[in-house]
Amino acid sequence: MKILTSDQMRQVEEECAKIGLATSALMENAGQAVATEVKKILGKVDKKSIIILIGPGNNGGDGLVAARHLNDWGAKVSLYLYGQRPSDDPNFKLVKERGITCVDLSQDEKQEKLNELLSSAEAAIDALFGTGKGRPLSGILLQALAAVAEAKKERPQLKIIALDLPSGLNADSGAADPNCLYADYTITLGFAKPGLFISPGRERVGKISVVDIGMPAHLADKVKLELLTREWARSALPSRPLEANKGSFGKVLAVAGSINYIGAAYLACSGAIRVGAGLVTLATPTSLQPILASKLTEVTYLPLPESRRGIVSPGAARLIHEQLDQYDVLLLGCGLGQSQSAIRFVGASLLKRRVAIPLVLDADALNTLARIPDWWQRLTGEVILTPHPGEMAKLTGLSVEDVQSDRLGIASRVAREWGKTIVLKGANTVVAIPDGQSAVSPVANPGLASAGTGDVLSGAIAGLLAQGLSPFDAAALGVYLHGEAGDMVKARLGDAGMIATDLLPELPLVIKGLKES
Repeated sequence: MKILTSDQMRQVEEECAKIGLATSALMENAGQAVATEVKKILGKVDKKSIIILIGPGNNGGDGLVAARHLNDWGAKVSLYLYGQRPSDDPNFKLVKERGITCVDLSQDEKQEKLNELLSSAEAAIDALFGTGKGRPLSGILLQALAAVAEAKKERPQLKIIALDLPSGLNADSGAADPNCLYADYTITLGFAKPGLFISPGRERVGKISVVDIGMPAHLADKVKLELLTREWARSALPSRPLEANKGSFGKVLAVAGSINYIGAAYLACSGAIRVGAGLVTLATPTSLQPILASKLTEVTYLPLPESRRGIVSPGAARLIHEQLDQYDVLLLGCGLGQSQSAIRFVGASLLKRRVAIPLVLDADALNTLARIPDWWQRLTGEVILTPHPGEMAKLTGLSVEDVQSDRLGIASRVAREWGKTIVLKGANTVVAIPDGQSAVSPVANPGLASAGTGDVLSGAIAGLLAQGLSPFDAAALGVYLHGEAGDMVKARLGDAGMIATDLLPELPLVIKGLKES
């Protein structure tokens, strides 16, 4: 599903007009779709009190249509109007004909009527500005939003629902006015917008749903930013022919682990196995092999010479290169550590000789590359990098704050400059490739912010790459499966106390669910 900036949305709307799809028709579709989503959120709407804050533009018009449908379905709808609607507004006329309560914000300066309506409401819908508000929220509008926020504080069961996006949230950058509401749900129209997935705006949008309003999808074909969806993930799954053998599903060589990070090797290999890789070999320091063999019974092993107990020797790079022609993917970095010996090993493995198979690089491989000027010019072939924001900061020379403030832009820029596939981990993980194509995960799950979940993701990406997917598809599908697995664990356990191993049995279940849906 495409993600469009506000300018791109305007272009699509203009194209709709050219093909005879009038704004009025889109507004009718939008309002009805929003009303349907509200019905899903509330379970039913009959006799339920709903207040809708109506702005002066198209977002307010969408809200008026939603109000009409909710009223017709039995809801007790009240409208709180900011700004005059045009005298010839047909949707406002239809609302008035139904006798729906309308309160003018300018006539309720002390918010007495607003507070009265909020005290019994089960939902408050923000249909004020959507993508059309650029200046700071102020005056009586600010006071009205503050009243809604206070009502939510007093009555947590009140559902705050944003129409398109919360008013005061920048659709493109994710910048949020201090008075922008924290929505429980955002129902965005036609296409998703970048600001819904970028902090600090991401914190204010709640659960996001994208509703079809009749805009032909082909009008956005040239847009290169996408939201990862269930439908896309299903289409990207590698095939599993009945006559297959383990070689059919690819072979991964995972170089991972050190005396302080034994678990990283286990998690990375398990991630690759759990998404369907046919064979995984773990290359790890010799003294760690007996420990890992007691947990990882399904992998084969390539014990590596050590510089000291549990630390790989730089000379092990030669052994890795001797084995590469037996494998489809090399996963390198998880838990290797940052000893001088490990740093030299990574440099020798990646930069002294060409790696002839696709690479997935994580953790200490990335930390090592960050020390080497222009490393990307020396590392050729298909390469997927999976940094978290701290590792991306080291790789780019930026601060973590800079990375987090422009996750989409930075991931896309370095993918193009370095000629590599980038997986920038974190809430709403970003995948970007050199040709400009990029994708965003819909998942923001604090339960995934625990040690080892990134190793599972890197292993999953390597396992999918080994099964013949392109770097983009392997990275994006790995991100999708990992996020869905995290949400399944969250649904069962909550978002505190989730650990990386909880994800592993869920990965094949996510794949099974995709195939069956």
